[in-house]
Formats: sequence, structure tokens, C-alpha cells
Amino acid sequence: FSPLTATRKLILLGMLAPVIGLVADLAFKPTRATGPVLGAIFGAASIWVFVSVLKQKPVSEAALMGGAIALLTAWLVAATYSLRDQPVRLGAAGVVLGVGVGVAAVLSASASFGQYAMALGAGAGGYLLIQMVLGRVQAGGAAFALAIGVTGGLLAGASFLLAQLPWIALPLLALIPLAAHAPLPDRAPVWAQAMLASFCAALPAAAAWYLIWQSSRGPG
Repeated sequence: FSPLTATRKLILLGMLAPVIGLVADLAFKPTRATGPVLGAIFGAASIWVFVSVLKQKPVSEAALMGGAIALLTAWLVAATYSLRDQPVRLGAAGVVLGVGVGVAAVLSASASFGQYAMALGAGAGGYLLIQMVLGRVQAGGAAFALAIGVTGGLLAGASFLLAQLPWIALPLLALIPLAAHAPLPDRAPVWAQAMLASFCAALPAAAAWYLIWQSSRGPG
């Protein structure tokens, strides 16, 4: 971790996120304010992650880009935290957020961030697959929710700031956890619920990919 570059800070914060989530699970009783508060904390931490890059830009541009990344990270943390007690939706959001940011990063000429995000999606996929095979849900809690929200948000922010991810894709990627809130049939088997939740969450991701692809083609 020396020198502590933006990418290394990102990895460090991503590693700390589930630890903080585990502490939140064990030591605190969750309230309606917990998600927004955690979102604000990690949103502020995202500025620390990218401060060395933001310093190299004009003040107005740095403020806009830094604010966008902080807002995205805060929202994704709060949104995924709200799914902590809904394992199927949380797993689906994790899979699609990881794959969504991963494909978006690759389309934006950042293979390394794409690989990191795909790894996040693969981990969430393993969590979701176990539930689908066993036919019963297994709560991931705040530890898993924060791992998804923090890492996904920072990787999306890194692709925006350090690669060529267009800003228009950020709001669409932010909708992924919200889309995972789609109503699911209670009597359906777990695998069917997982497939439906993943499909709904994938809709804004697919829209983001399309916009990135269109922007990469240029005006012609």
C-alpha cells in the first residue's frame, strides 16, 4: 500500500467496508437513519480516495466530479444497506452492480477496474447461487451490503474519473439497487425470485451500457 495511490485507497476502503458492516451488525441496533449515515461517511471517504487525482483538475471541475462520486457512493451504500435483510434482492443487486460496473468500465477503456468489478459480481453471484441451490435464503447483513455498495460505488467513480466512463451512465448504474426492490412473488421458489430480481436490476445496467457504447461511437 505504499505509495498510497487512488487505486490502493479504493482497495483498502473496499476491504474495510465489510468489517465496518460486521461491527454495525453486531454492535448497533439499525435505525432508519443508519443507511443514510453510513452512506454519508463513505461518500466523504470517496473524496479521500480520489483527492490526489482531483487536485490535478481545475477547482470547479474537481468540485463537480468529486461531488458526483461522493453522491453516487453515498447513494449506493444507503441503497444496498436497505437490502441487508432481503437476501435475494441483495444478491441480485450485487451481481448486477458488479457486472454492470465491470462491463461499463471495460467499454470505457479500463480493463483493470472492469476486472475488479467483475470479481465483485462473481462474489455476489456465489452468494446468490448458494441460496438458489439450497432453496432457502441466507441473510448477508450489513457486512455484505456495505461490501457491495462501497466497492461498486468506488469502482464506478474510478471509471468515471480515471477512465472514460461518461457521466450520464452514473445515474443509471445508481438505479440498480433500486430496481432490485421490484416486487417478487412470495410463493415462487428462491431461484425464480433470484432470476426475476436480477432481470429487473439488469435493466438500468443495460441502458448504461447502451449509452456508453453510443458515446464511444462518436457523432458519426
